[in-house]
Amino acid sequence: MMNRRKFLLTGATGLAVLPALRLRAAPAIQTAKVLPAAAFDREVEAFLTARKIPGGALAVVKDRRLVYVKCYGWADREKKIPARPDTLFRIASVSKPVTAVAVLKLVEEKKLDLDARAFDLVRLPPVLDDAKPPDPRLARITIRQLLQHTGGWDRDQSFDPMFRPVLIAGKTGTTAPAGAEAVIRYMLGQPLDFDPGTRYAYSNFGYCVLGRVIERVTRRPYEAFVRETILTPMGIRRMRLGATLDGQQAQGEARYYMTDNSPAKNVFPGPPEQVPWPYGGFHLEAMDAHGGWLASAVDLVRFAAALDGQARRPFLKPATLKLMHAPPPPPASRKPDGTLNDTYYVCGWSARPVGDDGRANYWHSGSLPGTATLLVRRHDGLIWAMLFNQRSEHKQLPDSAMDAALHRAANAVTDWPKEDLFAR
Repeated sequence: MMNRRKFLLTGATGLAVLPALRLRAAPAIQTAKVLPAAAFDREVEAFLTARKIPGGALAVVKDRRLVYVKCYGWADREKKIPARPDTLFRIASVSKPVTAVAVLKLVEEKKLDLDARAFDLVRLPPVLDDAKPPDPRLARITIRQLLQHTGGWDRDQSFDPMFRPVLIAGKTGTTAPAGAEAVIRYMLGQPLDFDPGTRYAYSNFGYCVLGRVIERVTRRPYEAFVRETILTPMGIRRMRLGATLDGQQAQGEARYYMTDNSPAKNVFPGPPEQVPWPYGGFHLEAMDAHGGWLASAVDLVRFAAALDGQARRPFLKPATLKLMHAPPPPPASRKPDGTLNDTYYVCGWSARPVGDDGRANYWHSGSLPGTATLLVRRHDGLIWAMLFNQRSEHKQLPDSAMDAALHRAANAVTDWPKEDLFAR
């Protein structure tokens, strides 16, 4: 191969040899291989730096093989503990796909019907304001509607009860912060925001109810059923529900941060009155079925890979996967002409069809003070999970930008590893 010095010295004769070169076969153009490390690290590190996020973890699956795992920064900034592949993070609303799979497993086993009325199963006495009777529409809400966020609650129109644990404890006569059943009793005394099934409105509360449905049907605690019946058969053994208070962390759990270290009013009784937002500004235990799980990035991609319908042994049967991916019945998530929206919510996942052959991208994000998460199942066999121990509080730097960044990274990779890191 001609070195740069020789090329420069012979450049004047270059034109003279071109005709001869044309008589030979044109050499193949060599393009540089782009490995996952180069593509993903570039995007993630830029994201972390811009937002000053202490730490995070990424796991990527290609065709059911774990092909890339990378941890960034600190799991605990003060103790200088780096993030590791097995570091547990609060996954916030990425808990919803876990709950949805548990519900669908009960449907698959014919222990539950998607069109069953939820509050016929969750029999709790309502707490009524001003002796008003319960909203009669509550009795019509189905399991399917809870899974697809069409139950009738709209937090933008009224409020999100999962973040009112002190008020609800007072209204229900229970110890603050209110637990899941106290929240349900309180909401049974509140009017719905719209008729069930008529439109989509994201509802943490709806998934809180689903957690109690699981408990009533199985006669077991929600966490125990999910861990033993869903996660353990998938090979996931360290996922568990988190705890709110500092000092109650699980072994290997990350520490959570706020960009401005802003304090919150403590929802737990007693001193101190002001606490760090992630450690007392909300009641994580009451959020179990909609936002309470801890997981590593590897745990989450293993969970998502188990739902791959092309797997040798998919965790759910094809008919159950079809139920999970089915769009909500009309009129929810429909355009004025009656056609389906470009994106919509299925059972536990946001969905966006890709092409006309039935393929789609499925994903779920999560956000709590101190936490930002994303789990993606892409139409081409790619899966990734990204977990951070700080969420962005800047409107100009939204956490949602991570979705596009990771798609860019995945699209840039030209050479995927053949090894399966799950075995490690």
